[in-house]
Amino acid sequence: MKYETIHGIQIPKIGFGTWRIGGESIADSSLDEKSLQALHSALEVGYTHFDTAEFYAQGHAEELLGKAVQESNIQREKLFITSKVWPGHLCYDAVLKACNSSLRRLKMETLDLYLIHWPNKLIKLEETFKALNQLVCEGKVKHVGVSNFNLKDLKKSIELSETPLLTNQVPYSLPENKYVKNGVVDFCKQNDILVTAYTPVNFRNMKVNTTLKAIAEAHEATSFQIALAWLTNQPRVITIPMSFDPQHQKENLDAADIELTAEETQTLNQLYKR
Repeated sequence: MKYETIHGIQIPKIGFGTWRIGGESIADSSLDEKSLQALHSALEVGYTHFDTAEFYAQGHAEELLGKAVQESNIQREKLFITSKVWPGHLCYDAVLKACNSSLRRLKMETLDLYLIHWPNKLIKLEETFKALNQLVCEGKVKHVGVSNFNLKDLKKSIELSETPLLTNQVPYSLPENKYVKNGVVDFCKQNDILVTAYTPVNFRNMKVNTTLKAIAEAHEATSFQIALAWLTNQPRVITIPMSFDPQHQKENLDAADIELTAEETQTLNQLYKR
């Protein structure tokens, strides 16, 4: 597994996203067994970074993740746990309450990383970061970051955060280049901020794309793995794919070890006319 070393910590190039664990925008207890099996297999395969949010399944994803971690008997300090505060909770008191609720559901004392899930133009960033800075001071959060932030809001967040901003989590994949076009990806790479790519393999035609298939065959890999490797071969980029299938989980994790040639990277860069 490759890692990004930043601000004195090591973060795996590939983590495990928990969207759809325990439901989607609402909790679905009928998915509990399937979700717990997925989390247990991910831990067994070797994932150490798990990304969740209070919004996922109305907090139920956090509950299931906490349960799986406890049942695994893996030492907490060997894991890197990220959660996110919903934009409706970005007032000072609401941020503090949301974080405490996430910790309670996770049955943990500290979050390794806490993100603003989406910006909210109705609440000043100054107020939100006052709370995030307080959480860091209290030891409930080790690092802070943002998600889905444009360049203007990202720069302001850097100014307001009393500790180095760790990441901006954005949709980023071979065909998804919005945050390349708006300058966020390059700015992060140039300013020691991680780009956490979500929905990295969720696009049409990937399985049948002849270019992807040819590169995959050259590496004895799958097209999914090549799409992930294109991300992990980039400096300051990590990603958080999700799968319920143990084999796919392992394939996703192994993708970080694929070394693409310069020619392959250039071919992939042009694949969707970036």
